[in-house]
Amino acid sequence: MATVHSAVREELELMLEALPERVSAALRQREDLEELLEVVLDLGRAPEARFISGDAPLSGDEVDADDLQDVIERMGEFGDDNRAGIERTLHRISAIRNRRGRVIGLTCRVGRAVFGTIKMIEDMAFSGKNILLLGRPGVGKTTMLRETARVLSVEAQKRVIIVDTSNEIAGDGDVPHPAIGRARRMQVPTPSQQHGVMIEAVENHMPETIVIDEMGAEQEAAAARTIAERGVQLIATAHGNTLDNLIMNPTLSDLVGGIQTVTLGDQEARYRGTQKSVLERKAPPTFDVVVEIQSWERLAVHDDVAHVVDQWLRGYPIVPEIRWLDESGAVQREEEEYRANDNAPPPFALSGSRGQQEGRRHSRDYGRGENGADRRREFDGGGRGATPARQPRPMGEMSEEEAAMVSEVRVFLFGVGRDKLEGAMVEAGTPVQIVNELRRADLVLTTKTHYRRGSQLVRIAETNGKPVYVLRKNSLPQLQDFLRSVVAQWNRNGGRGAAADEGPPAPNIERAMEEAEEAANRVLGGEPTVRLSPQRSHIRRLQHMLGQRYNVASTSQGREPERAVMFYRV
Repeated sequence: MATVHSAVREELELMLEALPERVSAALRQREDLEELLEVVLDLGRAPEARFISGDAPLSGDEVDADDLQDVIERMGEFGDDNRAGIERTLHRISAIRNRRGRVIGLTCRVGRAVFGTIKMIEDMAFSGKNILLLGRPGVGKTTMLRETARVLSVEAQKRVIIVDTSNEIAGDGDVPHPAIGRARRMQVPTPSQQHGVMIEAVENHMPETIVIDEMGAEQEAAAARTIAERGVQLIATAHGNTLDNLIMNPTLSDLVGGIQTVTLGDQEARYRGTQKSVLERKAPPTFDVVVEIQSWERLAVHDDVAHVVDQWLRGYPIVPEIRWLDESGAVQREEEEYRANDNAPPPFALSGSRGQQEGRRHSRDYGRGENGADRRREFDGGGRGATPARQPRPMGEMSEEEAAMVSEVRVFLFGVGRDKLEGAMVEAGTPVQIVNELRRADLVLTTKTHYRRGSQLVRIAETNGKPVYVLRKNSLPQLQDFLRSVVAQWNRNGGRGAAADEGPPAPNIERAMEEAEEAANRVLGGEPTVRLSPQRSHIRRLQHMLGQRYNVASTSQGREPERAVMFYRV
């Protein structure tokens, strides 16, 4: 943990002096006093302290009305948000009132100026990016915000204005706490007026950076967008633990671009291989970076928020960068494991009874060979399929690395029931990866009826060289026959289908990924495009994933067996 400033102990003593004598005496006897977070005083209950390590009782005597009144008299005035403070300290006292307005409980939170917490996001703060901090209560959002204001005002010599609701950032009283450095503080009388003070700060005081705590209303989100559009750097905190929470919050989602439902035309929906109604980001995000504060020493950073939100809305997993401080105080970085997108609605599933009857149109297709000949095949499976005794693990729950190891076949379904195919996978013992975008598929599986209806989709698939396999009926036996014959042969041929010619020998995966990493660095270094060596489908998939980690765009070009990944600048 960052080194605590020497003045913190003196301020802590001011908090202890304001508490009932028996409570402060019990606290002074503890060896972990520096880890004190809050003291809770509720009428008719024993006083309680909350430490980083957990809660602890402080006295066997119950808190009475005189105890509460003595504490209130030592505090500043309570505002409309039932918060008060001790002048020139960072402590916050919050009141609980009964229906008649009488105080029946107090939460005395210890405020500390912790230096060094900005170190993990210092590069982004100095670059001028707009930064939004998220995290659960008590994890250190306001502390990091305060330290950011100090460093930018003192070391970067920027004109910093703090919009300080409840005086939590710069302390109670008219003279701000020295922990904010040269930054100026504008007090907010009540939280409902915060958005107005935000605009006033920009119009009247010509700041280069504005620091705001606890954005939670739609008006504040609109004011933040106005400030960002005027070229002023924004650093703020908002309600929510993760980026997923923020996107799903109808009030604050505008901070990351907002969400809107877009209805596509039939041709565009077929081209994309999606449903007609999809979710899209409706505007550029107000904040460039979202930082999830996981603990005092650990952060998850989402840079390039526009790209991250777009990926989230398309149902892809997101991969934040994890930063933490080691024992020597140096910032360490690594990529978090793929974070499953559990909260996003299924953007590629058809809605409505007709869509369910026809099957979900998941994505991908192949059609014609190198010579342009039609590679469509029909299957008429025989036999009667038994009802599966157990449910298969849905392929959508697997990571892309797992799916690549399980099967090289990525199937886009057009008019074929997903549930039936999953049941056939159990019976046949041959798994496939069901994908939801046409451009990502290795082959298309459809029925004769839908093959005729979907001429546009079939034409796009065949134009891009994706095989289209046609079932006479959407039945379990025919699906089992498809899996046992086509998919098994596809896997034996290394992902080139039953009729494909032999391609190059199996490459060394490690060497292929090293080549991809080098190419990504070249693109980040300034090269507009870098084309990799031809690889099989499952290795290309891993290379695309590596490109996402490096924040470079990628696409696949060419026809099998010369199909290869190309990296390019976003």
